[in-house]
Amino acid sequence: MDQKFLQAYPVMKKIEDAGYEAFFVGGSVRDYILGKPIQDVDIATSATPDEIKRIFPKTVDVGIEHGTVLVIHEGEGYEITTFRAESEYEDYRHPKKVEFIRTLEEDLKRRDFTINAIAMNKDGRVIDPFGGKRSLSEKKIKTVGNPDERFNEDALRMMRAIRFVSQLGFTLDHETFQSLKKNAHLLSKIAVERITSEFEKLLLGNEATKALKLAIEGKLHHYLPGLKNLDYVEFSNDPLFPLQGVEEKWAFLLYVLSVTQTNDFLRKWKLPVKKMKEIHLILEGVRKRENEIWTRYSLFEQGLTRAQRIERLYCVLKNKELETSLDVLQKMWNGLSIHTIKELAVSGKDLMDWTKKKGGPWVKEELNFILDGVLEGQVENSLSDIKRWWENCKRM
Repeated sequence: MDQKFLQAYPVMKKIEDAGYEAFFVGGSVRDYILGKPIQDVDIATSATPDEIKRIFPKTVDVGIEHGTVLVIHEGEGYEITTFRAESEYEDYRHPKKVEFIRTLEEDLKRRDFTINAIAMNKDGRVIDPFGGKRSLSEKKIKTVGNPDERFNEDALRMMRAIRFVSQLGFTLDHETFQSLKKNAHLLSKIAVERITSEFEKLLLGNEATKALKLAIEGKLHHYLPGLKNLDYVEFSNDPLFPLQGVEEKWAFLLYVLSVTQTNDFLRKWKLPVKKMKEIHLILEGVRKRENEIWTRYSLFEQGLTRAQRIERLYCVLKNKELETSLDVLQKMWNGLSIHTIKELAVSGKDLMDWTKKKGGPWVKEELNFILDGVLEGQVENSLSDIKRWWENCKRM
């Protein structure tokens, strides 16, 4: 059994010794069956939050209104949630009422997909009332019960469905997909922050292109900010797979959609300002790269990490050999005499001392001239060599 489960064994045993049931549930059980690495384990129990708090001395109320208590045991935190049933949903996202119950099967019944409705006890025995293991073996995403009911309860589940397609490489069960197409409009009821979270996880999956095509076929993209025109984008290969990091993948989408107002587009997704800026710079760099080869100065200006992001996206868009291009870029970077402006031997103060002039825009202009000279090997990066070379250039 995975080490994560073994670490949690004493917690499970303590709950059982107190007379209650406890099971591992959700993604950790799914990933364990698939042989994938496990991040965190979630525990479901027949004990109420108050009963859990009486069993364990150190707890935190992280979501007690929904039955979740964080138990601290030997320095590790475990989210323990009481078996629960959920009544009629409001706003296509939140249940009007949560009722604590004592049976595991009723708890699993409220979950989204069969692959997530599998439980396991502390000794490794699997409880699978809705055929989750079969769905895993068939590589299918299938709702627990009626898909129309599941998607009407929580419309975000449609985004989760295609996100799992991307992350796991699975396909959507036919009935589930038909329901997704029928109910796609319900996504308009969901807060954009929640959609963005799922969409970025989708972009980072190994099968992101496959999932995007599915979103288009199911008309989900009509309810995703700015993506309606994906109808007209040709995905003849798997362009998203070679790209690394969500910023590169956002930049790809902006490029193929011919978005010119980058910030306006990204603001609709409620992205952080720092991420928006990086996406914009990658896209700007790619458009410049279409007309110019890398120079030492342009590479220095971008820095290696962003230059690699630009080059990866450029190669994907233009169907160029990626590994060779990145190798050339790395060798060029290794050959630079300096890698940050702080390494430049001369400063603006030096220029003002040499010329006896006050500061102004000319200082930045001259520093850029000197930086280009150092990078191109026209002068050694030492104060004396730069002073002599710069004076010989008769710049002032």
